Amino acid sequence: MRPAKRLRLRFSSLQLLLLLLWAAPRPCAAGDEEDDDDDAGLPGHKDRHWSYKDMPEWASMFPNCDGHMQSPININTAAVSFSVKLEPLLLSGYDLPPEETLPLKNNGHTVLLGLPKKMTLSGGGFPQPYQAAQLHLHWGSGHTWPGSEHTVDGHRYAGEIHVVHYSSRFESFEEAASEPGGLAVLAAFLQVGMETNEPYQHILKHLSGIKEEGEETAVAGFDVAKLLPYDFDRYFRYNGSLTTPPCYQTVNWTVFNQTVRLSQEQISMLEETLQGDDDEPIQSNFRLLQDLYGRSILSSFHTLEKVHPPGGGPSEEGGDQAEPKAGGVLSSPLPDGAPRDGLDPTSGKDAEKRVGISLHTGDILAILFGSLFAATALAFLFFVHKHRRQASREQATKPAALYTLASTDEHAL
Repeated sequence: MRPAKRLRLRFSSLQLLLLLLWAAPRPCAAGDEEDDDDDAGLPGHKDRHWSYKDMPEWASMFPNCDGHMQSPININTAAVSFSVKLEPLLLSGYDLPPEETLPLKNNGHTVLLGLPKKMTLSGGGFPQPYQAAQLHLHWGSGHTWPGSEHTVDGHRYAGEIHVVHYSSRFESFEEAASEPGGLAVLAAFLQVGMETNEPYQHILKHLSGIKEEGEETAVAGFDVAKLLPYDFDRYFRYNGSLTTPPCYQTVNWTVFNQTVRLSQEQISMLEETLQGDDDEPIQSNFRLLQDLYGRSILSSFHTLEKVHPPGGGPSEEGGDQAEPKAGGVLSSPLPDGAPRDGLDPTSGKDAEKRVGISLHTGDILAILFGSLFAATALAFLFFVHKHRRQASREQATKPAALYTLASTDEHAL
């Protein structure tokens, strides 16, 4: 065989070998399939790795994170608009039986509790019901760095709970997540209180069993609504986004006006137990505040004046930190809230927990008119008393006078 022909045959064999190697099935990277399954329905875990340390780079990896409808935001109570359409929220199927277990997972960013879709959210001006998908928490890192995502009048709370729902118009969370209005999230602020919050303890007691990233355990069913404030009537509403990548701008946010109290020990359990990347503690897992870009914030109640918490200024949890996109000056927080399972530690009366502290317009007007009426009545009584005393003095010092009627005769002189 001639050398040129042998060279062509060898070259063809090499090409065939390369083609076979390229077409052969390649093994998946360890954990790829498992991650896809485990992260179903969890925002921000499918496309690329991210962390709270690289927030400035989120937009380069996830374009939605640079949009004009991003969350979280600062709620300036002086600029919100009352909406009569924001009716009380209705939660159905939240009271789960103990035999129905729920998956609790450390996903490397937070603690996440999976929820059954039979739990539904309606009312509140929503055109259709929303089905539950999961809930998770955000927290800070010690007394000096509280960790709520949203702020109110510049005040940041110790933590924040998010209960995530997706529209019943869609078959799954994944399908709804990228569609306008596809998601609805209930958010409530966590505040340090004097007593242990038992509904939260039902979750927190399992944290030591899921200390490392990816670990999962089962939690017995309970009344999930007890993790939220009592008052479902008073809340803020705005259009925003997921606060983690991919930052889809499809969320109807509902932020409760009333807070929920946890003990300092419970807040510390959140801040010190779980570990994320490189076995570091998961701390300060909240996104920085985003600009409003002209968006409106609605409220289901009238907000007329700011209320300072008992004992002083706006930094009960250890101080507020100004941020590049805070959108407002640090000032007063929301009225205090209370855990659903016990008495209000500041008042000792369970009934007082159900009364909102923000005053309605009618309350203010009633107080003003009542004060005006009382002042007018006192002034009138004083005038009558003074006139009677003066008349008595004149009667004692002047002689009696005889008065006659004026004549009606037109010729009278």
